[in-house]
Amino acid sequence: MHLSTPAECLDNWFSNDVAFHELYPAVISQLARRHWTPLRVARKAAAFLRTGKEDRVLDIGSGVGKFCLAAAHAEPTVQFTGVELRPWLVEHARIAQQKLGLKNVRFLAANIKDVCFKQFDHFYFYNSFYENLAESEKIDQEMPCSLELFERYSYYLYKQLANRPAGTRLVTYHSLETEIPADFHLVQTEINGYLKYWIKV
Repeated sequence: MHLSTPAECLDNWFSNDVAFHELYPAVISQLARRHWTPLRVARKAAAFLRTGKEDRVLDIGSGVGKFCLAAAHAEPTVQFTGVELRPWLVEHARIAQQKLGLKNVRFLAANIKDVCFKQFDHFYFYNSFYENLAESEKIDQEMPCSLELFERYSYYLYKQLANRPAGTRLVTYHSLETEIPADFHLVQTEINGYLKYWIKV
């Protein structure tokens, strides 16, 4: 009888989105369609964000950690950090990380405004601010949402990205692009234009 190796067991979790979502309670899995990055998007984004220089990547609004965990598995030489405002989502991310045993990932329970962008080389953004505009399918009712908050967070991210050096890479998924400075050049799009790759010049 063939016994799965630890590597094979780990690969099983990443075989498809349904398998991956089994890492979480059902209430989390039900949010996946709208709020969590698909595995194929995470792999594509992670490959673009790896430049071979011990890259440090920040996921802005990491939720339950799906992008960071999938990216960390796909690109083991890159260090991924997820920042998420809701502590209970961060707790689910950390539990999933423990189950997977991935070492090149960490999660912060913090407001994006409290994170030093200088610690990171490249960035991933799955429009975590859009919840302020959505009228339905919100993650919960705990956080205040408004157009003012959307604009405030978008402008803050815009300023942080504007201060990053040339060569900085950014991947956006379903972004309205209000947070992207003009010196970030679009170099590729995929998945009907929803997934976009940018490099600062």
